Amino acid sequence: MNDNPIRFGTDGWRALIADTFTFENVRACAKAAAQHFRDTQGTDAPLVVGWDTRFLSQEFARQAAGVLAEEGFKVLLASRAAPTPAASQQLVERGAAGGLVITSSHNPYNWNGVKVKPHYGGSASPAVVADIEARLPAILAEGVPAPHPAPGTVEEFDPVPGYLKAIGERVDLQAIRDAGLRIAFDPMYGTGAGLLAELIGGGKTTVIETHAEPNPRFPGIRAPEPIDENLDALKRMVAEGSFDIGIATDGDSDRLGLVDERGEYVDQLHAFALLCYFFLEIRGERGAIVRSITTTAMADRLGAHYGVEVIETPVGFKHIAPVMMERDALIGGEESGGYGFRGHLPERDGLLAALYVLEAGAVTGKRPS
Repeated sequence: MNDNPIRFGTDGWRALIADTFTFENVRACAKAAAQHFRDTQGTDAPLVVGWDTRFLSQEFARQAAGVLAEEGFKVLLASRAAPTPAASQQLVERGAAGGLVITSSHNPYNWNGVKVKPHYGGSASPAVVADIEARLPAILAEGVPAPHPAPGTVEEFDPVPGYLKAIGERVDLQAIRDAGLRIAFDPMYGTGAGLLAELIGGGKTTVIETHAEPNPRFPGIRAPEPIDENLDALKRMVAEGSFDIGIATDGDSDRLGLVDERGEYVDQLHAFALLCYFFLEIRGERGAIVRSITTTAMADRLGAHYGVEVIETPVGFKHIAPVMMERDALIGGEESGGYGFRGHLPERDGLLAALYVLEAGAVTGKRPS
């Protein structure tokens, strides 16, 4: 084994299943995270563990939850695959000390990963990541056996209903329902399947899904990443089916992809500008815009026009989240299609971003193009 096979990237640790992403290493990562939470938050508050639709995610989550419980925490373990922002939202709502999500987000099918979520529900800061990584060598050297948590220390719960209620309260759902939109939705075999229809169903607007069944092989797409090259099926569906808009979320539903009514991809830079315009012009809200260095200058022009500050950060939402909290920012965005919003979480949320785009179309009567 390498001295430290667990290396965190821009948002968590991701690796090839059965190479370095193993049960043993997941247990080691969970133990390091538990030690961090114990030393910084104590053990009075619970920890939350979520998981996505990838191969063995539920089993990895159970192993992680058992380790956290053996480290002295009450653990709330998701009873079903759910969006990463659902775990984050429930973590905050339930007053947890932090949590873990088993997901590899948009990576290929044979990868999996672990995202660490501090008590505020956003991406772990560089300081948190550094502390966890510093604990790993000793833990890996000693090894972490399969856990046998005491009865009652791991409790299963469904994170989705509370999450849907929370994001639904941020949006004018009735305006969307009454708009009579035809929406094509591609959850990319991931955790968003069925949730958009659940949120906005019951009115004149309809949602038709593709790639809706959980499938850890992600057949027909390179990876569950909502970028142009992976959305050919959605683009054809929109163009041939007379839809008003196409929406895609990645495997763990924290990123958004858009297709306009012509079946053409709307790149992330224009999508971010659209969301900024929605808040600044349509809703009339004010607050700082936080963007990664590789995102669009359109946000800068909008900020100048509406008299709001635009703050640039390094790549990775782990750099955006702290600034959003410090400045009570209106919106944060990165080039990969991840957007976070004031009043919700300092965390990317693909479904909430989609709802805001739909509200913009519903109240203005305009299409994405």
